[in-house]
Amino acid sequence: MPVRDSGQPLEEITLFRTTHPAALLTTLACLALVFSGCKATAPPALPPQAMPVKVSPVSLTPVPNSDTYVATIKSRRSATMQPQVDGNITRIFVTSGQSVKAGQVLMQIDPLKQLATVESQQGLESQQKAMYDYNRAEVERQKNLYQSGITSRQVYDQAVQAFENAKGSFNSSAASTNTQREQLAYYQIRAPFAGIVGDIPVHQGDYVSSTTLLTTLDENQQLEAYIYIPTDRAGLVHTGIPVDLVDTSGTVTTRSTVSFVSPQVDNGLQSILAKAEIPSSSKLRNQQIVNARVTWNTNPAPVVPILAVTRIGGQAFVFVAQPKGDGFVAHQVAVTLGETVGNNYPILAGLKQSDRVILSGLQFLQEGAPVRPLA
Repeated sequence: MPVRDSGQPLEEITLFRTTHPAALLTTLACLALVFSGCKATAPPALPPQAMPVKVSPVSLTPVPNSDTYVATIKSRRSATMQPQVDGNITRIFVTSGQSVKAGQVLMQIDPLKQLATVESQQGLESQQKAMYDYNRAEVERQKNLYQSGITSRQVYDQAVQAFENAKGSFNSSAASTNTQREQLAYYQIRAPFAGIVGDIPVHQGDYVSSTTLLTTLDENQQLEAYIYIPTDRAGLVHTGIPVDLVDTSGTVTTRSTVSFVSPQVDNGLQSILAKAEIPSSSKLRNQQIVNARVTWNTNPAPVVPILAVTRIGGQAFVFVAQPKGDGFVAHQVAVTLGETVGNNYPILAGLKQSDRVILSGLQFLQEGAPVRPLA
């Protein structure tokens, strides 16, 4: 039987003696780790790689100071064709949009009534001429008889008076015949100058009068832009300042200069009329509405390419390469833009000349992202 030691249970002595040495070492190692506070550490994180981007320094470029106004193109030679006589239209010789020469017949109004008047007047003129010829011969006859002493002075004077009356009646009748013949020419509507026929609202057979609009005739070779400039710009407007006519997309179609400035202010519009001549090579037309950009002066200002500008909620931004530590980071800057000049935006506020604007990779950039500027 096992001998019981003094004060020690038999089961504890047996457990201690039968424990395996390897297990004991393992247990002691785990306890050492627990009490020493040993923890697992992650490997150090790598710094983010800088994205290569193209940059361009902000440069000063001459930028025009201009305003854009609505202008109307008007022809120096534009006519509204209305008849000077009444009657029915018998022929229309032209069509809308047709180019015609000066003096070309456009329309014919029925002239039969006027022809009858001319023939009647010609008959009266012939009658008066016969009377004139008779009295002229009578004057010669009475003159010879008076000089021969056969007739008295009174008879000769009466013959002279009758001749003068016949002469006056004949001249008046001839003048009336010429007037009626000239009136006959008004039954043919002719082009006063070379131009382009406008809309023709009348038709063959229509009765027209002096208030009837037949058509219009415009010459597109001598055009002017009518620009109404507000009175607050009265001190700046003068002849010779540049004017650019632009289309709805902002593209310049015609370049010109102010050739006339009205000395008076339009009371209804409270504006000043300025005119700019349009070159004959322009494709503009009479009564066309265009945008006229008037350039007052030109001053140097910072500009950036259009592609460098992004918009968020209507606000324009650009990214600049901002130095940070040993490298650069992208910094978003709000800017105020002017009107485009070529492919650039003038910067009215937000940038300074030393800034380097990022031009590429804008869709991948965010605030503070590391970048590596390229030339």
